[in-house]
Amino acid sequence: MRRKVAEQLGLVTATTDHVRARELTAMSGVLDALPRGIDLVHRDLVSVGGKVDTGREAMTAEQVLRAMVAKQRFGCSYEGLAFLLADSSSVRAFCRIPLSASPPTKSTLQRNIKRVNATTWEEVNHLVIGYAQDKKIETGRKTRSDCTVVESNIHEPSDSSLLWDCVRVLVRLMTRAKETFGTSFNSRRRRAKRRAIGILNAKSKEQRTVLYRDLLKVTEETMAQAEHVREALQNVACSDLKEALLVQAIEQEMKEVLGLAERVVEQTKRRVLRRESVPATEKIVSIFEPHTDIIIKDRRDTFYGHKICLTTGASGLVLDVVVERGNPADSTLAHRMVERVAVVLGKIPKQVSFDGGFSSKANVQDIKATGVEDVAFSKHVGLDIADMVKSKGVFRKLRNFRAGIEASISFLKRTFRLSRCNWSGFDSFSAYAWGSVLSCNVLVVARHLLA
Repeated sequence: MRRKVAEQLGLVTATTDHVRARELTAMSGVLDALPRGIDLVHRDLVSVGGKVDTGREAMTAEQVLRAMVAKQRFGCSYEGLAFLLADSSSVRAFCRIPLSASPPTKSTLQRNIKRVNATTWEEVNHLVIGYAQDKKIETGRKTRSDCTVVESNIHEPSDSSLLWDCVRVLVRLMTRAKETFGTSFNSRRRRAKRRAIGILNAKSKEQRTVLYRDLLKVTEETMAQAEHVREALQNVACSDLKEALLVQAIEQEMKEVLGLAERVVEQTKRRVLRRESVPATEKIVSIFEPHTDIIIKDRRDTFYGHKICLTTGASGLVLDVVVERGNPADSTLAHRMVERVAVVLGKIPKQVSFDGGFSSKANVQDIKATGVEDVAFSKHVGLDIADMVKSKGVFRKLRNFRAGIEASISFLKRTFRLSRCNWSGFDSFSAYAWGSVLSCNVLVVARHLLA
């Protein structure tokens, strides 16, 4: 029988037996077994100020922890998470938000989740690893390590686009100061934009150089005006605390942008006018995310973000993550990664496997000195198999075992949005990476328990 419409809807919300609902239930059980994790998150939430025992009811530490896990599990934005909490009874139950309560808004979720730092997410992840060891899910006997790149949330950098960014941000700040406090300036925003577009469409190096000279001139003139406005703001008579804080915020932001603009101008003069080759460590590729590194992978692909080092176990759990500054050679990281994972597991792994970029005789000696029995590199130029492992059979098994970390990296990037971080600042970048790893590990443990 098929009707056009239902005559009457049921009064009770139907439960679901969907695979994701079962996974959320199992993930909830894992977090319930780790009450220490709630204490760690609560520590960060109360450390930034505010009253603990009085005032309006805020999100609990448990809700914040579970909201972060759910956000990265479903690979959604704060707005998407807010919708899930309002629309999905399964996600709401996982985050321990009563059906009678109003779901948190996207700004509430962002404000609370961002208060938890990277170190705390790392400590919670260690608790998950310990739980997996207790349940015999992860033995810690074999580990594999590799590096990948997580991109920052920036546009493709060029000298002209960076100069244009400096001009438009400074003009925006000066406009805000003018509208609020009556300071004056002459905007050169339109001229800078035309020069930047002209540089992109220039047909010759000579045309491009002429346009760059004018764009540099406009940028320096805008910087001089911004410095003048900043000095004027210091003499503004504020009527109340709110105005004083606003003046301070505009002045501070203007000071930071001016410092970055000076670096961009000098970098452009060296590259474009003096034809110098600027080292990657001295370059700035974004005034919005100045911490961003230039990562050249396999001598062909260039990425803008940070190199991260991952170590996983046979269970598929991510045992450790390190967000690097700069682009250190893989061969300099192998020994440290083994030492870090030994701290997480509470013991030295018996066998470790790495990509070929980590291989060196010194690494084999240093790693074996820690107590590791077998060390395998997928490519081992200049190394004998007998120096690394017991036999060729062991080497083949470890080499094949190492290939599995590629699947873990792909899983993190596709499912947990670790391909690109849209949080601002290096500390937030690290927190985002650890949040994705934590969510991944809770799901992996839950799937082992359901199997």
